[in-house]
Amino acid sequence: MALLSVPTLLTSAADRDPHAPAVTCGEDSLTRQELRERTNRLARAFGELGVRAGSLVTIALPNSIGFLEAAIAAWKLGAVPQPVSNRLPDRERQAIVELADSALVLGANPDAHPTRTVLPIGWEPADAFSTDDLPDAISPTWKAPTSGGSTGRPKLILSGARAEFAEAGGSFGIPMDGCISVPGPLYHNAPFQFSSLGLFYGNHVVILPKFDARAAVETVHRHRPSVVLLVPTMMSRMVRLPTADREQFDMSSLTHVWHMAAPCPQWCKQAWIDWVGAEQVYELYAGTEAQAVTIIRGDEWIAHRGSVGRVTMGEMRVLDPDTHQDLPVGEMGEVFMRSTGRTATYTYVGAEANRIADGWESLGDMGWFDADGYLYLGDRKGDMILSGGANIYPAEIESALAEHPAVLSSAVIGLPDEDLGKSVHAIVQIDPGVGVHGVDEQELRSFLAERVVRYKVPRSFEFTLDVVRDDAGKVRRSALAAARGPV
Repeated sequence: MALLSVPTLLTSAADRDPHAPAVTCGEDSLTRQELRERTNRLARAFGELGVRAGSLVTIALPNSIGFLEAAIAAWKLGAVPQPVSNRLPDRERQAIVELADSALVLGANPDAHPTRTVLPIGWEPADAFSTDDLPDAISPTWKAPTSGGSTGRPKLILSGARAEFAEAGGSFGIPMDGCISVPGPLYHNAPFQFSSLGLFYGNHVVILPKFDARAAVETVHRHRPSVVLLVPTMMSRMVRLPTADREQFDMSSLTHVWHMAAPCPQWCKQAWIDWVGAEQVYELYAGTEAQAVTIIRGDEWIAHRGSVGRVTMGEMRVLDPDTHQDLPVGEMGEVFMRSTGRTATYTYVGAEANRIADGWESLGDMGWFDADGYLYLGDRKGDMILSGGANIYPAEIESALAEHPAVLSSAVIGLPDEDLGKSVHAIVQIDPGVGVHGVDEQELRSFLAERVVRYKVPRSFEFTLDVVRDDAGKVRRSALAAARGPV
């Protein structure tokens, strides 16, 4: 199938139906023709500021139409969008910008990057720049997201694919000229990828300025998307809306409810299957590096509860973490992946891959395969807590905590302990309607004791109303542990 450049795909969508909605964020919306003209003008302004083919453009904007406009303007110059969180501390953003050698930084304080060209939030190009189409261009790598992993040390992950795609849609069930909803933060890889692919294939892409459970459900009812991308944190908040609120919104337009990025508690997944149908719920497991992918649909999951699916792209093996020997079916080990393509799926800047012989790489995840080839995940290798000689995986405890009606989210970490080596500590985000004083610690211990073996029940709890995970479901355990120090 022939590949077309990103600018060509976007221009073709505008030619097909210039007045169709292209992107909506909150109450703001642009048609395809408006998006075309605005990004043509923006691209010319970027070019005058020094952006060239192959340049990296760091986008530190909040969720907005402007975020996607900036990415499109970069592609129209053959440059590379490099999305980051708009909430990054200056020091962390500075490290990323230096790694990227960014030609342009959008959304930051210029004083934080004195040697770079920086444009603040809300900046608009001069009207004198033409809105005519630019000469075609293909970026050498179509995206360069960041990842700090559990360490918090930033690295760039440059996609191994150029900014060109098949003319017809189909990836992740994204249709041609349809509608998709992406309520998550655009600086994360999956929301950025889904939103971009949606635009390339002429979809009306509906994003949220900030995730809100009711707004996310109302968006489905109002705009009738066929595809929505979520993470378990969002799923939990949406399914816990009052029944009367949920029942007034029609979710029947959805053909693909995708979730990824973090482990999904089984109760939450089952609740979504009951809500929208098993054949509509899809889970994907992969890294931003995309060496290999597993996918599972809801009806498969019912027969293989807890699995993240079978390998659909690339190869995966479960190996002994120390000897790198293959482990038998049912035995937990380290998940290694390998691309089966002829070209690299990614390039790191600022890090080295955890690679062994013959191109096999690990992202640090632990897991095991069943006899039917379905993968089940444990935790990140570095997140495992060794307490009193026992291996404890935080995700198992967090999944059990998520079943409690007063718990919105949690992060389980290991803190230094003279006797045990590490003591299990749970940071628990409580529903504001209940309040931190509305949960009894002993009741929570008893609740967990019915779901996990006794030695895995946390020795200490910390209740908070503050957000423990971001809207993409990510948590930095090492930073949380360092902030708490010895117990």
